[in-house]
Formats: sequence, C-alpha cells, structure tokens
Amino acid sequence: MVRVWLLVVLILFYNGFPLNGVSTNVSTRPESVSIGAIFAFKSVIGKASKIAIEAAVEDINSNSEILGGTKLKLEMKDSNYSGFLAIVEALRFMEKDIVAIIGPQSSVTAHVISHLANVLQVPLLSFSSTDPTLSPVQFPFFVRTAQNDLYQMTAIAELVDFYEWREVIAVYEDDDHGRNGIAALGDKLAERRCKISYKAALSPDASRGEITNLLVKVALFETRILVLHVPGSWGLTVFGVARYLGMMDTGYVWIATNWLSTVLDTNSPLAQEATDDIQGVITLKMYTPESELKRKFISRWSNLTSGNEINGHSIGLNAYALYAYDTVWLLARALDAFFEQGGNISFSNHSQVSKLQKGHLHLDALSIFDGGNLLLDNILQVSMNGLTGQVRFTLDRDLIHPAFEVINVIGNGYRKIGYWSNHSGLSILPPETLWSKPSNRSSLNQKLYGMIWPGQTPEKPRGWVFPNSGRHLTIGVPNRVSYREFVSVNGQAVTGYCIDVFTAALSLLPYAVPYKLQPYGDGHTNPSGTELVRLITAGELDAAIGDIAIITNRTRLADFTQPYVESGLVVVAPVRNTDSGAWAFLRPFTRSMWAVTAISFLVVGTVVWILEHRLNDDFRGPPRRQAVTILWFSFSTWFFSHKENTVSALGRLVLVIWLFVVLIINSSYTASLTSILTVQQLSSPIKGIETLQSSNDPIGYQQGSYALNYLINELKIDESRLKPFNSPEEFAKALKDGPHKGGVVAMVDDRAYIELFLSTRCEFSIVGQAFTKNGWGFAFPRDSPLAVDMSTAILKMSENGDLQRIHDKWLLRRACSSQGATMEVDRLHLKSFWGLYFVCGLAFLIALLFHFLKAMRQFSRHYPHELRYSSRRSPSARLQTFISFMDEKEEEVRSRSKRRQLEGGSSRTDNRSAGNSNYDREDTEFSSNKTIGTASQV
Repeated sequence: MVRVWLLVVLILFYNGFPLNGVSTNVSTRPESVSIGAIFAFKSVIGKASKIAIEAAVEDINSNSEILGGTKLKLEMKDSNYSGFLAIVEALRFMEKDIVAIIGPQSSVTAHVISHLANVLQVPLLSFSSTDPTLSPVQFPFFVRTAQNDLYQMTAIAELVDFYEWREVIAVYEDDDHGRNGIAALGDKLAERRCKISYKAALSPDASRGEITNLLVKVALFETRILVLHVPGSWGLTVFGVARYLGMMDTGYVWIATNWLSTVLDTNSPLAQEATDDIQGVITLKMYTPESELKRKFISRWSNLTSGNEINGHSIGLNAYALYAYDTVWLLARALDAFFEQGGNISFSNHSQVSKLQKGHLHLDALSIFDGGNLLLDNILQVSMNGLTGQVRFTLDRDLIHPAFEVINVIGNGYRKIGYWSNHSGLSILPPETLWSKPSNRSSLNQKLYGMIWPGQTPEKPRGWVFPNSGRHLTIGVPNRVSYREFVSVNGQAVTGYCIDVFTAALSLLPYAVPYKLQPYGDGHTNPSGTELVRLITAGELDAAIGDIAIITNRTRLADFTQPYVESGLVVVAPVRNTDSGAWAFLRPFTRSMWAVTAISFLVVGTVVWILEHRLNDDFRGPPRRQAVTILWFSFSTWFFSHKENTVSALGRLVLVIWLFVVLIINSSYTASLTSILTVQQLSSPIKGIETLQSSNDPIGYQQGSYALNYLINELKIDESRLKPFNSPEEFAKALKDGPHKGGVVAMVDDRAYIELFLSTRCEFSIVGQAFTKNGWGFAFPRDSPLAVDMSTAILKMSENGDLQRIHDKWLLRRACSSQGATMEVDRLHLKSFWGLYFVCGLAFLIALLFHFLKAMRQFSRHYPHELRYSSRRSPSARLQTFISFMDEKEEEVRSRSKRRQLEGGSSRTDNRSAGNSNYDREDTEFSSNKTIGTASQV
C-alpha cells in the first residue's frame, strides 16, 4: 500500500512539469562518474551478479583506454527481496549525482522506478527485469540488457508444438512479472493452435500449504503439461510438493522457465532431495556463445568467488551474472561516447520540487540529469562483443540474436538437448552457426536430442489423461431409420459397422476410456449429422460417432479423426441392359467412320493403280479388268490378302503406310467389337449431376443427409425439385416409378449408402463420377487430444486389415455387384451374330444365282438342240447332260462349240429325217468328248 501511495505522489509532482532552477556543471572528463545498482544481494540472481558487477567495474577502472582516465564510482544497494526498499533506494540515488542505475532485479519494481527514470531522465539498465510489458514506448529510459521474456515464452510454445501437445497448465507467481509472462505464453501458444487450459496463480509469498492446495486442484485436470513460471527463491518448493503428490511420475511433463537453470548453475550441487524432486524436468537457459573472453572470465570465477561461500558452498556462475558484467561494460562504453560528444554531467532541480521543501522526505533534493537523453542514445547505439556475445540493440530495443539452451535435468546435473533461437527455432546446432544462413522454420528442420521424462522414461508422454472425476464421456450416436448396418439402436444395445470401428480403435489406445453411448434422434426419421456435431459445441456431448460425413461447416464446430470410410455424393438412376443385337458388328464404327474408311480403301486402290499402271502387268489390261483390280486390291488390304505385287518405290511407300493404318483400324475394330459382344452394356438417360442440373425433373435424397444443403447452396438446384426419403425401399420405388408416376428421376446420396443399396438392386446404377470427395470420421471437441490418438488408431487398423474385416462383416453383399455399373462377362449367343450370317448367306445366294444364270445362258448358246429335243429325252438324261456341262471347263465348251459350228455348215441342207440320226451321233460324240476331256484334265 505504501508503494502505491508513493507512486501516486511521485507522478503528481514530477510528471510533465517544466524545468528550471540551479544547474551544477562538471568538467567534460571528470575524475569519476557515479553509477548505482539495486538488487537483492542474497537472491539466486543477485549473489552471482554482485560479484560480476564488481569485477566489471574493477576491469574498467584498470583499463585507461575505456573512459580516458575517468573512473567508475559504483554504489550498490540491497533491496533484500523488497520492492518498497528498491524504490526507496532508487529515490536516494536520484538525490545524488547518479548518471545511471543498474537494476532493479524485479520486473514489478522496474515498472515503478521506470516512472521515476522517465521524469528525472536517468537511464535504468536492468539485466534481470525480463517482463515483456516493459515497453520502450511507455518507459523510454528503461533499457533491458538481458533477453526479453517474450522470446522465452516463444521457445516454450515451440517446444509444446514440437512434441505435438495442445494444452498446458500454467503455474505462476501472481504478480506483474508472472501474469505478463503467462499472457505472452498464451499468445504464442494460440499462434500454434495450442492453449493454456488452466492458469494456476500462486501469491508472491506462497506457503507450502497454499502450493499443496493448488497442485491438488491441478492434478484433477486432464492436462499433464505444466509450465512453471515462479521465482527461484521458492520454485524448488513447488517441485517438492509435486513429487509428494505423485505429480513427478510417468505421464507428467514439467517445463520450467530459466529460473531453474539459474538455480542449478548458482547453487550446484543441490541437496539430494531437491535433485530428486526435479528429475526429468525441462528448463531453458539464456544462451551465450562460446568465446575466448568468456572462457577467461570463467577461469577467473573461482578466484572472484573465493571468500564468498554461502553455507559452505561456492557461488556458481549463471547467465544473469554474465549479462550483469556486460551491462557495466555497455554503460562504460556509452559514457565514453557521451564524453567524446562533449557531454557534461550536470543536474537541474525540478521547478516544482522547490515547493516540497517542507516535510521530512527531502523530495526537493531530487534532480534531473541534463545529459540523460544523450547518454540514453549512446547506450542504444553501443555495439560490442561481451561475455554474452555480440551486444547490440534492435529497433525494438531488444538484444539481437535471442537464443536459449534447452536443458533436461538428469541425475545430479543436466543435459543439453538442443537450442532455440528466434532465427531458426529448435535445433541441435549452436545458434551462431545458423545466423548466417537463411531462416528455416519448417517442421522437418526442428530437431532436439532425446529426453528423459519424469518417471525415468525416454518415451514421450501423451500429455493428458482422463480427469479423475469419475465421469464417463457422453458420446452421441445417430438413431438411424435406414441403413442400420452402419448404426443400429435397439434399446440399450447399439451395434453396427461404425460402432465396431469405434470400439476397435479404442482398444488400440494405451489407456482406458470410460464412455457411454447416447442415441440422438426420434427413431422415425434419420437425424441430421450437423445437429449432432453441434451438440458437442454446446457442451451436451463429449464426442459423436456414426455415419458422420466430414464436411466444411462441421469442421468449424469440432475436430474429426482420420476418415475410416472414403465417400462422396453420387447420382443413382435406373439403367437398362443394352443387348449387342444382330447388327452389333456395325457399332464399333460410326456412320462417318464407315464412310471415310470405305472411301479411303477406294482412294488407296486408285493411287496404287496410278503409280503401278505403267510398270506393273498386274495393273494392266482391259478397263473392266483394271476397275476390278482396283476394287479387289484396295479391299483385300483389310485382311492383308492382296496378291498383286507393287514394283514402284512410291507404290510400296504408299502401301506400307496404308497397311499400318489398316493394322490400327483393324485392331481398334476388333477390340471394340469384343467389348460390345462380351461386356454387359448398361445405359441410362442420366449421365451425371450435370444432367440433373440442366433438367427440371424431381430428385431424391436421404432424410437428414447433408446432400440437401449441398444441392441447394452449392449446385443452386431449386428446393421444390428435391424429395426426401427414409428407407431404401422408398428409394427403389421412387426410382422405378420415375418422375411421370410421382417418383424421381434419380437419387443423390453418399457413396457408402449407395454401395449398400446397390448390393441387392442391379436395376439401378451409379451414373457419372462422384461430385464431392469426403469421408466419415468421429467428431470430438476442438483441440481434443483424443481425436489425435483415435486417428492414429484408425490408421493402424487400416494397415493391419482390421478395418477391412469389419467392413466385410457388416457391408459385404454377394447377391449383386456392389457397383451396378461394373463389367459382367456373358456367354455369346446366336442373336449377336445372325446379321453376319444373313449378309454372308445373301451374298452366297446372289453369287450362285448369277453363276447359274450365266451357265444356263452358255448352255442354251452352245447346245441349242438339247433344248429343242428335250421333250424326247427323259428328265434324268437331261439332268445328267446339264451336270456334265457344268462339270466341263468353260474354255473346252467354247472351243467345241466353234468346231461344231464349222462342221455343221456343210450339212445344213439335210432334211429333218436325218436330224434324228445326227442327234444320236452328236450325243455319242458329246459323251466321247466328255470322256476325253475328263481324261485330259486328269
């Protein structure tokens, strides 16, 4: 309370008043410069920093090149863990000619003293106030010479994300430093989709009993990742209580901020009991690169600390001591530049302070450092190499190259498992080796060495357990009316494919999950999956399982597991089997293809005839013969049976190219005809969702399906065209009736349902392609770790075949193909070929008819007397004569006919009576000639 009133008084009297009054001027290079330091000498940070600051002042004063002979006059004050004392000592410093103050140690105190520094223009350099809210905008004279806690919290957030945890519990000291640090941690976790599930605050003077009560409450939560952000003075007490409560056993993860590494470096070795309390803990340590300057200082440390033992233990060197040493050197170099620029150490009284001469506080003694702004500018422009590496400030007035070591406490010490830097994230390489390379923050580039976790286990903890409240998870399941193979609710019994997948996945988890199934729906209509998922967001359900499709608007409400069913919306319509038919052999080619092919044959025949006519006897002769040759040659190439030789080079070139074309056409024709004759051909006027969009016919969908919203909102189909149905029987009837009888032209539904629907209904089929791609998964609250573990279990089931076995148990059907449009091999029937036989037989009859007509004409010309005297002979004799004629070679018949005509010219005057004897003689001659002709052929 005193501190608050003091702050109010100082703000009222100093902030914003004009300056005038007495000025005290000192020479440009004075013999000495007074600086102050405020911190707790006996604290973990203070006892090592005090030695480092004294060593730095000694080193500077012994080096005449730094300040040109000017000595630093250091005055240190012990705040003794008290913020009030720190403020009082700061006021006392400002009564004197102090040009800068090193400290304070506490961030809480720094907030108060920074107001004084702003008014009196005295730079405040703190090597331990790491509160990220100490902004240079609000406190321009506050300079942080150590790493900002914002970077430490970023490192912790990246650790949590690296190990794939999603929630942490923050245990912290309830003051400005603790609250602001945890707020920064929450922001950094949120950037990585992680969060602080519970903030456990402890008072600055927390007792063991208070710590115990808080940790008992923390143990009831499911999260097992704890971030401890407390002062080193009582941080080990928290671990002692945690170990007593069993919170340092397997399954827990403790991440301590850099206070723990400071304790380990300063007070090592710890008591055995304290060492046992922190086994497996992760902590951070401000990283300082190795250098010759640092190695020399470390070798001096034992001499510097001799005689300063506490309770018989020497004081170890911690990172804060290194920053404290560099802070003094930073100030010395800034002062040197200040003097080089002609700066004078002068102080002016505040115009309003003279009015406060009455009283015992002596506030009128406070004075303003006239060169404060110039000194502050020189501090911010310093660039030097110190014990902590390169010391230089960014535009945000943070030190460049923020980095931390990641430490795992093991045995009596600790092991470095990697580094974190703002440049490259988590790495096993020292940060300075990566600063010159492009930043690479990809997940593949983030690496750490193996950890030993609490409980002495190398296996990464899961990070959460079910709370010890004894409450079972309430898991919603849809109370389906149709397709009960997926989910079936019968009283208290819930079965089905989805339920078996869920229970099988749970059995693969390395822990037990108490749960109860709660049906959702009235049992008369299929419930909406979106409304079921919405109950998770409302807090009425802890999870939802069943035939829940993973779609966009549902992923905004909950997290889903890995899909265990691949699905998507498809169109189902009635189909008919298209028989091959008698004229199936014409179907491989279209009319235009047949026409072009026929013309091509004629063109090729003509081109080859032109190229060969003058050179090749096969392509010469009477015009009629040449025309026949062209036709025969061109069409015989279809079967590669042409016998005419090509002798010209151009003719052969044309023929080779054409035969290649014929080979391709022939093969394509054969393959297409084979498919037409052997594969079942199903056809439907509906070709896919595009057909439905362009028509006005009614469309069916399953009640409660997300297909309704998709068809209306995404495909812009009028809602009046959509009809809901509840059962497969209703689907089938509506599809059979069609739109003209009150049914629908097609159904739109999830592929998983349709495959089951088509397993016993081959008169319907999926037409077109699936026009959405999604799957079914189990829904859990956002950022639920159970969703991740269940996804892993589902992947294992997919790999070991359990998922397929469960599918075959519930969904395998053998009555019909699961896809109505799949290929079915059939036997070949006569009806597919009678057209070919008809064409072939018709050609045979026509050829024979022309042949016999030609033979009758020749018979009548060469043997007219056979027709003239046919009535005198028996039918068998006439038939035998005609058969003998048909068996005779045509050339012999023609030659005999000519000879007979020559011989018969001399006897044309004989009477009719001699005709009979001539007939007998001719008949005998014909028979003898037939015999001679036959013998000559043999």
